[in-house]
Amino acid sequence: MVEIDSPARLAEGMAWLAAQDAGLARAIAAADEPPPLRRRPQGFATLLQAIVGQQVSTASAAAIWARVEAAGLLTPGAVLRAGEDGLRRCGFSRPKIRYALGVAAAGLDYAALAGLPDDAAIARLVALPGIGRWTAEIYALTALGRADVFPAGDLALQEAARLLYGWDARPREAEFRQIATAWSPWRGVAARVLWQYYRLAKGREGMT
Repeated sequence: MVEIDSPARLAEGMAWLAAQDAGLARAIAAADEPPPLRRRPQGFATLLQAIVGQQVSTASAAAIWARVEAAGLLTPGAVLRAGEDGLRRCGFSRPKIRYALGVAAAGLDYAALAGLPDDAAIARLVALPGIGRWTAEIYALTALGRADVFPAGDLALQEAARLLYGWDARPREAEFRQIATAWSPWRGVAARVLWQYYRLAKGREGMT
């Protein structure tokens, strides 16, 4: 399992993608600097942050997460003690309260998760309450640094690709996932390049 763990590893993937895909080569050339590594610590807090980011704008997710950090709700025990009222005060919706409490109570072995292959790690995460494929893939990209994971359901990535390639509409998730197979084994780097292109094209972040 290749891990995006350094600027050198990121540069390796970008060089390969630029040689394979003219669109990604343009996106890379358009930026003044490489995309950020977007690495986060492994564990419960990063998975909770991915839940916070589900189906909300990056600005809203950042505001809610700031309240989570201020309240110290960064461990399963803290979340369980805070309960529904504590999470609601931080801005969690009713479904996300249920997801956060479910994941906090699940007792997931995050160290063991890090040792699993991509598909197995994603499947283990999706088995948790409220964790869909997008959330699992975001965790695999940011906390595990997996080089060949691509969250094809991400709207910012879809919009970035639409702009980059001049498509009339954003690709649907299944179609986008098929398109992204051409970027293997560096799909995780392609995601970072497209997020950066989205920021350049739209003037705002596509991911918190």
